[in-house]
Amino acid sequence: MNYRRLGKTGLMVSEVGFGAEWMERHTPQECEAVLARAERLGVNILDCWMSNPEVRASLGQALAGRRERWYIQGHIGSTWQGGQYVRTRDVGKCRTAFEDLLERLQTDYIDLGMIHFIDTEDDWAAAMDGPFLDYVKQLKAAGTIRHIGMSTHNPAMGKRAVEHGLVEMLLFSVNPAFDMHPATDNLDVYFDWENFGEELGGIDPQRAELYRLCEQHDVGITVMKPYAGGRLFDAGRSPFGVALTPVQCIHYCLTRPAVASVLAGYDTPEHVEQAVAYETASDAERDYASVLAHAPRHTFGQGECTYCGHCRPCPVNIDIAMVNKYYDLASMQPDTPASVKAHYLALNHHAGECVACKSCEGRCPFGVKIAERMKKTAELFQA
Repeated sequence: MNYRRLGKTGLMVSEVGFGAEWMERHTPQECEAVLARAERLGVNILDCWMSNPEVRASLGQALAGRRERWYIQGHIGSTWQGGQYVRTRDVGKCRTAFEDLLERLQTDYIDLGMIHFIDTEDDWAAAMDGPFLDYVKQLKAAGTIRHIGMSTHNPAMGKRAVEHGLVEMLLFSVNPAFDMHPATDNLDVYFDWENFGEELGGIDPQRAELYRLCEQHDVGITVMKPYAGGRLFDAGRSPFGVALTPVQCIHYCLTRPAVASVLAGYDTPEHVEQAVAYETASDAERDYASVLAHAPRHTFGQGECTYCGHCRPCPVNIDIAMVNKYYDLASMQPDTPASVKAHYLALNHHAGECVACKSCEGRCPFGVKIAERMKKTAELFQA
């Protein structure tokens, strides 16, 4: 297992994580089997947004004796009322639910205290402009939560969180189908693939901007919905008309800027193995780019660098994907950020070394004019 730094939290989290939502339909014994297999394969980050007391207790039982081996994302604002999940900013109800989470998980702290599910301006105002935020800050001051995060499906709200400065990391929904959609506060739209317009042809600029903004501000991302609920595994249900594998979906997510861990959902220990197979997969097995570039429905990413790495090898050993990433980060701002330039200059080879052979362009699935971008990058960074 490889581990990545989760932004300014400094936590080193497994590239493949555990989104535990599916554990709601399993016995404590089945839950323990999945978690044990994940731990044995090197997974060390778990998300528990669910308020159902039974699944919390099952996870707590599974974590008994191994709590210190896991980083837990626990959500503030996810409550259990009248036998069902209710999202709220009522501090009294949030406190009761969060204390229940601690008790059932058999822990006295949560590594990542998540401001739960902010998708609209009204959600933002309710959470960030009142006593709810004071409660979150109190938990942080007491050490009950070690870091403050936020979950959202809407890149506009993610951008607000990054620019606000309080949030250290985001739980964000990422997969190639979602990335084609403009920002919306209606999650159902992301799954309404029958009505995908043919004009949807690449990564939406707001989503691309969010990834780059997170990288620029050192706000790490953990990923939810990497498989789109399994729809991307089925050519008949995929908006692209082709099927992807778990390994390809995970690789797509991990090539987005700022992404540290992909929190896949598992029903069985075998599902964990299918996801962790990413760590030993070949380049061909990880290759989502060729599949999407030649998909029968919807043009994906034409002319845009998706940092997939198909451009390798370079005759002068330029890491083209990283150069393109730093160019995109820098070009977001009117003035090149010093930190981005420093990272760029730390590369072993720079864009100015490009000999414009264009062999990389012949390998790019998305038709990126790489030689032209190398020239622009050299001019931008003056190196």
